[in-house]
Parts: sequence; structure tokens; C-alpha cells
Amino acid sequence: MTPAGEFREPASDGRRKTPFGVRLGRTAIIVAFMAAGLAVAALALWFALILIPVAFAAGLVAWAAFRFHLWRNGAALRR
Repeated sequence: MTPAGEFREPASDGRRKTPFGVRLGRTAIIVAFMAAGLAVAALALWFALILIPVAFAAGLVAWAAFRFHLWRNGAALRR
């Protein structure tokens, strides 16, 4: 405070230092977004890995249906 009763501006080098709480909050938000992105990626990978046996089973069913139709059509042509 000056003798005239006014407050002085703090001396700075042109940059104001952000408070610790703001920096901590900003870092926490960034970490939270990164964790959410990692969780979404893990969920997508889990879903893709679950679909592998389903696709394999669908392929087996399609192959069996194709062989069944070949067998049926072949039997009908031999009569």
C-alpha cells in the first residue's frame, strides 16, 4: 500500500503465475479425459474380442448350410 492509501500492483515479469489449485484442477481434468479415452478404447477392444467366436460360429453355420444345400441338390439330381 502506498502512503496515499492506494494498493500497488504486484511486480511481474509480464506473466501471471496461475494459482496452484487451478493448475491442479486443470491437470485432474486432463487425466480424467485420458482415463475416459482409455476406458472407451478398452471397451471397444473387449467388444471386438467377444465378436471373434460369434463370427467363427456364424461361418460354421453358413458352411454347414451350404454343404446341406449341395447335398440336397445333388440327391435330387440323381433320382
